[in-house]
Amino acid sequence: MKLICGLKNLKKISGSVITIGNFDGLHIGHQKIISQLTQTSRALGLPCVLISFSPAPQSFFGQPQATLSSFKEKHQLLSKLGIDKHLVIHFNKSFSQLTAQSFVQDILLNKLGMKHCLIGDDFRFGKQRKGSFELLQSLSKNGDFTVKKTPSVLCGNQRVSSSTIRTLLSRGKMHSAAQMLGREFSIIGKIIHGLKNGRTIGFPTINIPIKRKISPIHGIFAVTVEIGGATYQGVCNVGNRPVIGGTKTLLEVFLFSFNQNVYGYEAKTIFKYKIRDERHFDDLATLKKQIRLDVEDAKNYFQQTF
Repeated sequence: MKLICGLKNLKKISGSVITIGNFDGLHIGHQKIISQLTQTSRALGLPCVLISFSPAPQSFFGQPQATLSSFKEKHQLLSKLGIDKHLVIHFNKSFSQLTAQSFVQDILLNKLGMKHCLIGDDFRFGKQRKGSFELLQSLSKNGDFTVKKTPSVLCGNQRVSSSTIRTLLSRGKMHSAAQMLGREFSIIGKIIHGLKNGRTIGFPTINIPIKRKISPIHGIFAVTVEIGGATYQGVCNVGNRPVIGGTKTLLEVFLFSFNQNVYGYEAKTIFKYKIRDERHFDDLATLKKQIRLDVEDAKNYFQQTF
């Protein structure tokens, strides 16, 4: 899959099939759209192009929200789904003023040679979000391209959406979120040096930066962590570490029976079960007692599950 960062790096394409959206988390609804897109791409013998935006329009307009996947995670997931080109459009003030009609004509038709467009049923685009499936349908009547929308995907009786998954994760409903994602929620990142406070109380941790301005999860979790082809069990804290006066959201994991130097390694933390919310403790001794209880809780979870 070819990554195209910005419209300035986009070379004219003579024909393509296209889908557009934020695709945060690439949940089962997104996967359905992409599956249909790649099928149409093969049938027409044209490359399939997925268009996403950075930053997300909501963030640009001052309504930031937690993101389910970092850019790297999203790109890695997309590369496994058969997309030929991933066009990331920089969402800035100039682009935000582009009308829906101009977006279709100047970018989708003139630059990408769009022959078919597939979008979700709730997708809006263009200045003041005036672009819709109905507009695309109207513009397609001249025969230059066709357009189709995919109906909502249900999981149980709930519509699958990134916002619903964020809500489930924030409430610690990891299994329900995993059903909508089509996989367990995880965070990938390189292990870095921390303050090493955990060593002083007998719980050394590995530290992984969260490449998100807002994390969709907070609290203490039973997790598995994949490092260098091996999988380990442990307890993870995602939070601000109030005992030591922290303010930045960090991810720290205490792995059971683990004593290796893995700084610089990439680690994938998979969230299995929420133990509790993060809370303040008066001192490190009180925190140490609670961590013992958290470790016991996590080990019980793994013994019952595996």
